[in-house]
Amino acid sequence: MSLLQEARSAIEALRPVEICGQVQAARGPLIEATGLGGLAPVGSCCAIARPGRPDLTGEIIGFCAGATLLLLHSEPHGVAPGALVRLIRQADPRPCASWLGRVVDAFGRPLDETVRGPLLGGETAYALKGRPPAAFARRRVGARIETGIKGLDTLLPLCRGQRLGIFAGSGVGKSSLLAMLARHVAVDVIVIGLIGERGKEVNEFLEDTLGRDGMARAVTIIATSDEPPLVKRQAARLTLTVAEFFRDQGQQVLCLFDSITRFAEAQREIGLASGEPPTTRAYPPSTFGEMSCLLERAGPGRRNDSQGDITAVFTVLVQGGDMDEPVADAVRAILDGHVVLDRSIAERGRFPPIDVLKSVSRALPACHSAAENALALATRKAIADYEAMATMIRIGAYRPGSDAETDGAIQLRPELEDFLAQPLAERASQTDSFAELGRIMAIDAGDDPPA
Repeated sequence: MSLLQEARSAIEALRPVEICGQVQAARGPLIEATGLGGLAPVGSCCAIARPGRPDLTGEIIGFCAGATLLLLHSEPHGVAPGALVRLIRQADPRPCASWLGRVVDAFGRPLDETVRGPLLGGETAYALKGRPPAAFARRRVGARIETGIKGLDTLLPLCRGQRLGIFAGSGVGKSSLLAMLARHVAVDVIVIGLIGERGKEVNEFLEDTLGRDGMARAVTIIATSDEPPLVKRQAARLTLTVAEFFRDQGQQVLCLFDSITRFAEAQREIGLASGEPPTTRAYPPSTFGEMSCLLERAGPGRRNDSQGDITAVFTVLVQGGDMDEPVADAVRAILDGHVVLDRSIAERGRFPPIDVLKSVSRALPACHSAAENALALATRKAIADYEAMATMIRIGAYRPGSDAETDGAIQLRPELEDFLAQPLAERASQTDSFAELGRIMAIDAGDDPPA
């Protein structure tokens, strides 16, 4: 054996030096530790020993008065004063094509292992907190994507690399609209992040909504409502990380994220625990910075590159129906369009309950042809004319013949309502949707290409 080989063997035989401290205090999932010195930066992962039980893991979120602040990935049961705290290395995820059809948790561990077996890893590790392509290096939003949903394809189109928000209160139909997108949109890969959602919905979504065909082209990341805030944040970041992997393989990716509000609430808990000052509705400043970083990771790939695009749909749970509450207002300003679901429309039985007048796609007018834009504008005007006089019409105060445009809007109302209504399992082609809307409005959308 050569001297070099002996030296290499001796180095490999050395045990790595462990950086350790001890628990000083615990306040719920927040742990104060001492003894870690300056060798444990923010974002590092630690393990806390418990006698007779598996170690607990957590993440360093800050420092205060000489103590290191850790937030746990689970409940602090069994943690005792003076318990050993060890700095450990958390491996970055290694997504690969074999993840398609799989369901994983926030740490990339398979939740379907008993059915599908172990989860394989790829050769390249991807950072959980990745960076989007530089602004100048990115492509522009691409061509229209056929969603199979008539109201979206004609009036609120979705394009490659676009980021769209679905805004609604609880129980109005956000998840159902996401289900329609997951089932019908023409893309290569779907990455689904269920962040802070009800656990009972998971199997319903996978088995009834996606089905076997949908599952075959989807990766699902889950952190249910009972998970700690760090786990929810980790799952949100992993969702975009997996989407970035498939984008880098040159594939067109649809990222369905439900919901960005739960991510913001998780970040609020983390920020307040670390000592940040609360601002509007108790959201600390880091919430909006973290949210912007997450949203910007979706979008078009790099110019002159083999990268694909990440087309993303984020749901926003509007608290109390207030469209101007802090999270909704911030998300709306960042995204490339918003679809508003209205409770009153849902209550009268029309699904999906899209409020066309309050919704907008910033891909317009460029992604439509001139004839298609004219048809969409005429449709919006007819809906607006009716809504302006809706109260008068309902109480019988409007007299037919008083205004020609209102009379026309009243006549068009039943057919437009039928057009916007669509069963969950029904898929409409874009061409047929424009033809049907053109027949209702007596306008020919033509066969001209988009502008």
